Amino acid sequence: MAARQPRFNQAVLIDTTPLPDDIPKVKEIGTSSAPLMSASFFIGARCKPYNDDFMVCKTESNGRGELECMKEGRKVTRCAASVLEDINKSCLQEFRKHWQCLEDNNQQMWQCRREERPLNKCVYDSLKLEKLIPGAPENEVPVHLRTKQIYSSRGA
Repeated sequence: MAARQPRFNQAVLIDTTPLPDDIPKVKEIGTSSAPLMSASFFIGARCKPYNDDFMVCKTESNGRGELECMKEGRKVTRCAASVLEDINKSCLQEFRKHWQCLEDNNQQMWQCRREERPLNKCVYDSLKLEKLIPGAPENEVPVHLRTKQIYSSRGA
């Protein structure tokens, strides 16, 4: 048995050291995982060049690119925020229905295809962003376009 009593520190640690001036300032997105997951394919469609630049920087830094890749990371964050802002302006009702469904169904995309279809149509019509799943077989109907979902407990 240990002689030392356990100590629990509940204090929040915040690093107040300011970032260098050459790193651009960016406001954090400030959303939960459900809206990010709902918009993830659209973020990926618009922000692919920024994501690729960030990943190249991280790869070239051999895992030590926290400060070196901050500029590229900030560009990714700014781009993602612009996609969310545009979706909120153009397709708020459809977006809200879809991410709330994800929130209610443990983030399982296949449970929310009914809400996803109007969102995909609205985003494509308004912003010309299309949902494409990387690595999906080309000779099959993509899972999000199938009329009947095999495993869905909601039937759509």
